[in-house]
Amino acid sequence: MKELFKLFFIFAKIGSFTFGGGYAMLPMIKRELAEKRDYVEEQEILDYYAIGQLTPGVIAVNVSTFVGHKRKGALGAIFSTAGMVFPSVVIITFIAALVSDFQEIAIVKSALSGIRLAVLAMIVKTVISVTKKGVIDRFTLVLMLVTLAVMLFGFPAALITVLSIFSGIVYKSVKGRVQK
Repeated sequence: MKELFKLFFIFAKIGSFTFGGGYAMLPMIKRELAEKRDYVEEQEILDYYAIGQLTPGVIAVNVSTFVGHKRKGALGAIFSTAGMVFPSVVIITFIAALVSDFQEIAIVKSALSGIRLAVLAMIVKTVISVTKKGVIDRFTLVLMLVTLAVMLFGFPAALITVLSIFSGIVYKSVKGRVQK
């Protein structure tokens, strides 16, 4: 039971102190789970993010569910997920109850502008980190560049992800046959 509550509080901390969604949370998730606690490998986190893109819901919540399940099964998934969403539920409920037209308050507008810039910086850092880990050969570099190009033309992310998965499978299959 102690481990379950530990998972809850780890993810509640992550959910409390990161803004900007799943990608902005990646550095904190990596630090808390891979570096500080050795719960998962850094590559596993990237894999969970990739799977989280394909599954319905918020990426960070999906990642917390995967990590919790890896650590303590179904109960671990429940506690981790609850920890990740708990801070948002509390904060949103508090704001909705106390303040109407919250975004129209001048200080809130200023704070959100600052937060957006900080989140952008965190996302750029995450993209650089993921690129260093994910681009391992010419094929993955080309796939990344093609993906970026088609995203700029407005292709749906889900379609791009499915095509990338298919491309990776085909490439590894062909490469495996050539090496034999």
